[in-house]
Amino acid sequence: MPPKIALLRQLHALHVTSGIQGPLKWIRLIKDYLSHGFAEEALLIYTQNLPDRIRQPILPLVLKVCASHSLLSLGQSLHADCLKVGMVHDLLVGTTFVSMYCKCHRPAVARKFFDEMPERNVVTCNALIGGYCVHGDMELASILFDRMLSRTPVTWALMIEGFAKVGDTVAARGLFDRAPAGMRTVVTWTVMVHGYTVNGEMEAARELFDRMPFRNLFVWSSMITGYFKKGDAEEAGAIFSQMPVRNLVNWNALIAGYTQIGCSEEALEAFRQMQEHGFEPDEFTIASVLSACSQLGSLDCGKKIHELINRKKIKTNHFVLNGLVDMYAKCGDLERARKLFDGMRRKNSVCWNSMISGLASHGRSEEALNLFAQMEESEETPNEITFLVILSACTHGGFVKEGLEIFEKMDKYGLVAGVEHYGCLVDLLGRAGRLAEAYDVIKKMPMKPNEVVWGALLGACKVHMDLEIADKVVHEIGTLNSGAGSINDAQYVVLSNIYAASEKWKEAERIRSRMVENGIQKMPGCSSIMVGNTDYQFHAGAISVSSTYAMWSLRL
Repeated sequence: MPPKIALLRQLHALHVTSGIQGPLKWIRLIKDYLSHGFAEEALLIYTQNLPDRIRQPILPLVLKVCASHSLLSLGQSLHADCLKVGMVHDLLVGTTFVSMYCKCHRPAVARKFFDEMPERNVVTCNALIGGYCVHGDMELASILFDRMLSRTPVTWALMIEGFAKVGDTVAARGLFDRAPAGMRTVVTWTVMVHGYTVNGEMEAARELFDRMPFRNLFVWSSMITGYFKKGDAEEAGAIFSQMPVRNLVNWNALIAGYTQIGCSEEALEAFRQMQEHGFEPDEFTIASVLSACSQLGSLDCGKKIHELINRKKIKTNHFVLNGLVDMYAKCGDLERARKLFDGMRRKNSVCWNSMISGLASHGRSEEALNLFAQMEESEETPNEITFLVILSACTHGGFVKEGLEIFEKMDKYGLVAGVEHYGCLVDLLGRAGRLAEAYDVIKKMPMKPNEVVWGALLGACKVHMDLEIADKVVHEIGTLNSGAGSINDAQYVVLSNIYAASEKWKEAERIRSRMVENGIQKMPGCSSIMVGNTDYQFHAGAISVSSTYAMWSLRL
């Protein structure tokens, strides 16, 4: 029997045998359900077994559940019931309704309710300010803030967080500096530091962080995440090492940060150290570690993580399931990836994209196209990433007609093609030898083509030995007329090779001379493969061996 059902039955049995009768019995059961996280079950009992539900003292708790689960219809129904008996004038009930409407994205209704309340306190004002801040309406939040006769640290923290959320850290810092000493709690400091980190202002964040009289665990995680977002893994690691006490959230921030910037080996090493320090991974840890395995292409490591999930009975939410599908797909075990994918009751766009991408990247383009068609028939709508991976599948499979049709479908889903999508289209046409069409696509792009787009066309020119189009590309990017222009080292090499293959030695030599003049060198190629637990990297003229992430006994 699933643990959730067993606990529900246990709670119900305790109340049946308690001897309590009448509405009080149901109220006690509802409170127990809510305290254990069974919100849906609690609401079901509330609506079915308490006909005089609005008179019950549990109403504010139920309204909080409506707010957290965005159950606007039930909240409106309770509002109507309260109006009939005049309960909306109760301060606690009224404040909870204001909060509920704000969290259900109805700030205008919340304000109307607020204005009609005969009595309000600072908690009521904070609820409405919080609603305005969540919706980015700092003008109305500021008006209400200025009219308040008394404020709490929560009031100041809400306003500071609201300004930081809309990117106005100057206004946020102004409020922080204005706050009376008694209002500057650790939460107020933390909100201001976090406001800087989410806006990428790490120098200002560090200055304030170093001045904090006390620090909570959240502000440490915020600093770590902020440095990772700036790509500064060294400073993020240094902040982590300074922590006097750590919790699982801090470890997750470190592991996720390393993974997000491509430092997969460091992420796995941090995972090993986390376990050595006695912390058990949760679903967020596992999602990051699976991503690290995917980046490394380490199927053995990914399988061990999967075994750990089963052995530790870690919750397999969407993050974990998506991570498993992505890991198996990227590591080449498409059968297991597809089995997990097919077994998911509800698939979000991330999962569909992972499976389609896995099929495409391993040469199974036709299957990728079929899966894309299934996605279109499902409840999940394709997004920009979906179109990017399916266009890539068409490119590698040579499905030109299908690729052109899919590109046109973006408009059907209200999506705007980005430069990456146009790059795929150019690559698709170029590989098929339709270079003039590819060039025409670039000329009609609504945005400026980048070096990847031009590189795709130049690469096709080399394959098909089309010097005419190559010359046009050279003219467009100004290579011959304005020095380096926007061309990169790889494109210089392609141009040189095209001229050489066409026996235009003078032009080839001129391109090589320009490479020397601009300090550009041809970088040697590099490939890598995993054999057992060892990573072999093949460079031009050399082989290097790395086993730094060779299972380092994951304690699995």
